[in-house]
Amino acid sequence: MNPRAFSTLGCPGADLDEVIRMARTDPSTGIELRCVERELAHPELDWAGADRVAGALRGAGLAVPVLASYVQVAADRPDVVDRLARHIALAARLGAGQVRVFGGGAEQPAGRRERAVRHLAEAAPLAAAAGVGIALETHDEFLTAAEVAEVLEAVGSPAVGAVWDAVNPWRAGECPERSAELLGPWLRHVQLKDVASRTDLRPVLPGRGVLPLDDVLAQLRRLGYDGWISLEWERAWYPEAAPLAEALAAFHRVLDAA
Repeated sequence: MNPRAFSTLGCPGADLDEVIRMARTDPSTGIELRCVERELAHPELDWAGADRVAGALRGAGLAVPVLASYVQVAADRPDVVDRLARHIALAARLGAGQVRVFGGGAEQPAGRRERAVRHLAEAAPLAAAAGVGIALETHDEFLTAAEVAEVLEAVGSPAVGAVWDAVNPWRAGECPERSAELLGPWLRHVQLKDVASRTDLRPVLPGRGVLPLDDVLAQLRRLGYDGWISLEWERAWYPEAAPLAEALAAFHRVLDAA
């Protein structure tokens, strides 16, 4: 059985005690920490604060599979690698296995892929030295597994892998079988959710929307993927969505039935 986690995206603004209380009533054993201002982890968190978060989660028997950063590796700006280095150091302090990154670069499409490859290749030795991976998500300007795999193949570092956000490649027209085939060599983390339609991304309880979750899970079994599967419940963006506890119950039902 894959270890299960949930993202703090589903409980925006929750403090450390509240997150731990939710986890204690749930089968999940990991917390994907969203790294942004006014959350448990943020880019300016000092080491004392990071140690407090890490110690409390560890004491509750909870792992941190991913520090979900908002670094855009294809951005045309001079501080991308410096920002990545800061997140890598923070992830190591928190005991996180991966730093999630996005592609980005919409403001300067020309050379986007080349910038992503260059920035990831420069940061890879830092990640390897820290014992932390960098994982590029199927998201924004690199929406499909094909786009992410092209970048990762060019980087060619075991320190750099992929996060498969299952909704995004599918809504771009890429079937789960193809996504799994392309991401297989680099797959580090999986995020599941469900949505109303390909064009309506409002959160729907897992198993009640249109995403072929059974197919996604079947492809993970075919790959022999034994890593984390995380519920990414986007209540931060959709406050009218059901509470995280309700979404988690549906998430576990889907996984248990697979």
